[in-house]
Amino acid sequence: MDMTIFSHKYAGDCLAFGAGLLYTLAFAPFDYPYLALIALIALFICWQRVSPRRALMRGYLFGLGQFGLGVSWVYVSIHDFGHAGMMSSGAMTTTFVGFWAIFPALAGYLPANITTFNRVLFMPVVWLLVEYLRGVWVLDGFPWLLAGYSQLDTPLAGYIPVLGVYGTGFIVALSAALILVFNWRGALVVLVLWAGGAYLHNVQWTQPIGAPLQIALIQGNITQDKKWLPENKLNTLRLYKTLTEQHWGVNVIVWPETAIPAYLSEVEDLFLMPLHQAAQQHHTDLIVSLPIKNETSGEKYNAVMTLGSRIADYRKTHLLPFGETMPWQPVSGFVLQQLSIKLGNFTAGGNNQPLLSAGGYSFITSICYEDVFGNHAIQGFENAAYLVNVTNDGWFGNSIEPHQHAQMARMRALETGRFLLRSTNTGLTAIVAPNGKMTQQLPLFEVGVLRGEITPMAGLTPYARLGDKPVLMFLLGLLISGWASAFLLAHRLR
Repeated sequence: MDMTIFSHKYAGDCLAFGAGLLYTLAFAPFDYPYLALIALIALFICWQRVSPRRALMRGYLFGLGQFGLGVSWVYVSIHDFGHAGMMSSGAMTTTFVGFWAIFPALAGYLPANITTFNRVLFMPVVWLLVEYLRGVWVLDGFPWLLAGYSQLDTPLAGYIPVLGVYGTGFIVALSAALILVFNWRGALVVLVLWAGGAYLHNVQWTQPIGAPLQIALIQGNITQDKKWLPENKLNTLRLYKTLTEQHWGVNVIVWPETAIPAYLSEVEDLFLMPLHQAAQQHHTDLIVSLPIKNETSGEKYNAVMTLGSRIADYRKTHLLPFGETMPWQPVSGFVLQQLSIKLGNFTAGGNNQPLLSAGGYSFITSICYEDVFGNHAIQGFENAAYLVNVTNDGWFGNSIEPHQHAQMARMRALETGRFLLRSTNTGLTAIVAPNGKMTQQLPLFEVGVLRGEITPMAGLTPYARLGDKPVLMFLLGLLISGWASAFLLAHRLR
């Protein structure tokens, strides 16, 4: 493929930025998944026959397009609900986008330093390792817009229960590189890869273990600017109680994240205990969410609690940076204080908390942001029959974020071969089947109750059994062998 025209700095720079914008359109709510493949082909073209410095710049331009469009909802959160001014919100959003754009820049810079090894085939390895670095390690992980998430509705989705989001993303990037090589061997490998994904769609990794459970998911639609006002607390509690009472008798009822706008100690005796007793009388298990405060230490936890057959709680372990916890102290705290932005200061729960149970089965609990991490969903997974996620995306208004978040949640169901119950404050509340498809959902920004049924499942997918480690080790092995081959070849040529 003739790439000479894109070696010109301006043509290649424009292509890189446009490819970043195109890449974002592969994800929800746009949902053009094959654009991820096309965008990576364009990006890899931009990285050919250029210096490491130019490859770095083009990767950064790609990242500006990718995150500038893809996480534009940050502005909505800071301005509309954080109540920062327009200039401050714009500056913080720009800084956020600019920071994450560093990672595609890094993915371009490293292969460009390889002169004797085939850059094209080296690029997908580095691309996925950098995605893993961004998604798991930096600032406790920001796995937004990972290539694998765009493939939930393509033949490559067959790889998700086997390889997870990172392994599937590698196949997308590898396909882009092989197409760029543009010879019959590359085309054959791409064909085999995609046909393999289509074949794996037919494999049933998990199996039912009991009768279906009747489910009710409640969406209260309490806007973020009203959620925590003291004068609204009683009306909020009355709303959730009324909606719950209309569905007594189902096996499980789920409320969204912090549906109860008060600490446990404030509502336990007068509100929760009567609910617990009513749930027992109607043979229903109730899953609610509220903050818990340790009155002695002052520590606060974002928590989920079960009522009915058993009272127990789960405390969120993976906190949201700059939302529930403050990294880079004292700098981050000082900046937000100057901007008069007040955010939560929560404590992480323990890593070995016992599974909660409802409807007679144990389940994996995730609170909001936790559902974007595949490794969280498989901890203690052997005994879990389904997944429960409670979320509040009210912070992001009518932006693209709720759609992106729901897409990422779907990945957890497909990775694990389990039904997912997703109860959200403002949407998207949904039931997700083990194949990653939403079987039912409520519209955004409406009060409602989603009634449906799920089947408890048993068995482990390869991903649920092994996690991301095999893919990571494989990519690291390719990276080391590639660099070693380049070094030896360069030494022989001297």
